[in-house]
Formats: sequence, structure tokens, C-alpha cells
Amino acid sequence: MTHHDLHGRTVAILATDGVERVELEEPRGALHGAGARTELLSIHDGDIQARQFDLDPAGSFAVQRLVSNARPENYDALLLPGGTMNPDQLRMNPDALAFVKAFVATGKPIAAICHGAWTLAEADVVRGLRLTSWPSIRTDLRNAGANVVDEEVVIDRQFITSRSPDDLPAFCAAIVERFAESRQPQAA
Repeated sequence: MTHHDLHGRTVAILATDGVERVELEEPRGALHGAGARTELLSIHDGDIQARQFDLDPAGSFAVQRLVSNARPENYDALLLPGGTMNPDQLRMNPDALAFVKAFVATGKPIAAICHGAWTLAEADVVRGLRLTSWPSIRTDLRNAGANVVDEEVVIDRQFITSRSPDDLPAFCAAIVERFAESRQPQAA
């Protein structure tokens, strides 16, 4: 057992093709290490293709459930990894946006790293939030009403955000801690 125990918790990871491999793999590993179960949701079934530094193919991840068939009440937290192409596709998908909006309404914790916050901006849920992201999407976040800062990890209400893969150690520690402090696990 770790200090921040996530046994009995299930975390949804929403991603699609173009996800930055390390931004999915490292947080998922930290969550598993603390006892959480994760489920990879996507906008298509089969496998999603990962990238390294947005450009180089970096293997694939098996999709466990279509986001169109997922319900926020079945999860204790949500993780939005980055990679430029990943959230650019998610923000154009009505099912992904509906899931994110519904998840925000639950008040449960949501973590986004790098470009992952782009989906939050498109879902129109960042107004008044203090958050961070990859530099190239900060204008989009500001235009969506967020107060964007340049910090390793930013926590505001139910949201945990980080800037880039360089922030992964702090991001992983923060999400495990915040997810553990959130409401009790959902009934299976």
C-alpha cells in the first residue's frame, strides 16, 4: 500500500491516435502503482497509435471502451494526456466533448498534461480556472476564459494541469495525491 492508496478506484483515460506515449504511459503507471484500475477510452475501437515528440511512431495502446459507451459515474477520475494530434481530434468529436462536459459536472478530479487541456477548452469548461499547458495552446485557453500560468503543476478546484513531459514526475505525484483525496471509490 502506498501513502496515497487508490485501490478500488477506476480512472478513465481519454485519448486517440497521436497521443504522446510517455504522457499516457507514465501517469497510468503511477496510478496502477497506487492501486488504481484504468480504462482507456477512445473515439474508435481497436488500437490507438502513439507518438514520441509528436512525430515518431511509438507503438499503440488497446482501446478498452468507446467514449460513446462510457458513463462518467463509472469512474473516479479522468486523465487527458497530450500529443498535438490527440486532443485536436478529441475536440472535434461530439462524444468525447459530451463525456468531458458530463465528467466536469460530477466534480470529480480531472488531470490534463501538455496539449490535453485543449479538449477542456473546446468543451467550454475552463472559464475562470487557473491552469497551465503546452505554450502553443495557451492563447486558446485564455480565449476560452482560463487564467493561464507557466508552472510545473497547477491545481484549481477539480483540475490538475501540467505543461509538458518534463513535468511528469510532479504531475504523476499530484494526480495520485489528488485522486486519493477525492470522494470515496465508486461502487463496482
